[in-house]
Amino acid sequence: MEDGSTVRSGELWTDGDKISYIGETPAEFPVFEREINVGGNLLMPSFKNAHTHSAMTFLRSFAEDVSLQTWLFERVFPYEDRLTADDVYAFDRLAILEYLASGTTAFFDMYFYPESTVQAAIESGMRAVLCGSISGTAKDVDRLNDQFCKYRNIHPRIGYRLGFHAEYTSDESMHRGVAELAQAEHEPVYTHISETEKEQLECIERHGATPAQYFESLGMWENGGGGFHGVWFDQADRAVWKRNGLWLISCPCSNAKLASGIAPLKEAYEEGVQLALGTDGAASNNALDPFREMYLGAVLQKLRHMDAAAIPAAELLRAATVGSARAMGLHDCDVLAEGKQADLIMIDLQAPNLQPKHHIPESLVLSGDRMNVRMTMCAGRILYENGEYFIGASPEEIIADTEKRLSHLTD
Repeated sequence: MEDGSTVRSGELWTDGDKISYIGETPAEFPVFEREINVGGNLLMPSFKNAHTHSAMTFLRSFAEDVSLQTWLFERVFPYEDRLTADDVYAFDRLAILEYLASGTTAFFDMYFYPESTVQAAIESGMRAVLCGSISGTAKDVDRLNDQFCKYRNIHPRIGYRLGFHAEYTSDESMHRGVAELAQAEHEPVYTHISETEKEQLECIERHGATPAQYFESLGMWENGGGGFHGVWFDQADRAVWKRNGLWLISCPCSNAKLASGIAPLKEAYEEGVQLALGTDGAASNNALDPFREMYLGAVLQKLRHMDAAAIPAAELLRAATVGSARAMGLHDCDVLAEGKQADLIMIDLQAPNLQPKHHIPESLVLSGDRMNVRMTMCAGRILYENGEYFIGASPEEIIADTEKRLSHLTD
């Protein structure tokens, strides 16, 4: 997935958590702990899920067939108020099972009880980048700063980015406080943005500008960052994104399911806006599956523009791997190259749905399925292989724990 690279045959070696060699078989090579004959299958960078609320697995299929505002304020927020730190840990572990089986090694998580997400990610061997999730007023910025200081360097596989829930769940004093904190720390900022037309129009009523333009006026984006969704971005909003080097993190499945709209990915791509992909939470998606996001991301642009060539399918693959890694600040996990982190997956190219192998990148986007993932490796450790997990707990244990906790949450 490096610029200009192609699918080719060869060897890949890992040493500890890094890739130590990529190339043809040399005359001499070291003794390995294990050698894997890939057998003509594909090694590629792992997927990174650039927008998640992982513990929302507890609300999967719980609030269906309602609008975003009803879904959020009547069917999500009241039940989230019941969550404990132990609940979030349990439901994060459930999400991790799904991430690994679909080839995802890192997730950009915005949720409550970040200590629980950190514990679940570290124990499983995955990467997690936490995103600040505050809402409210200026006094809540102190909580964001406290979390930033606590989690930013807590573990080699854990990161933290400044963030807040959305413009409509906070006031101007908080927005200014976040902008000032980002400027003081020289850090990027992330938030939900322009997900619905209602959100876009009400922000214009309150501030005389769209969320993207309003936040830019506060100096929010001086050190980069990005926004989740961007469904209702107009050309001026995309210009803000391009001007500030921001990431448009699209969640096609969630936006389609909640009838929020179709993000202008074709326009963003053609204008040079950086693209990444996320799933959002399992309550609004309902799967945590990068293959679904890539497919819908590609075909919905064709439908939106009535143009079968609206956006190259391979660009969606790039967004789900390289783009999402860089949007999360994981620049050492973005491509397969010597010295990079050994975050990679094996795809079964012998599977019927991927035959014949005319154009592999496009085939992964338009024909691929999570069932094609044979192996998932993070930081040099195989965490999932041929249906078996190596994360310190069995799927049966994790699922039993989540089922036990549902009774006090959704009764």
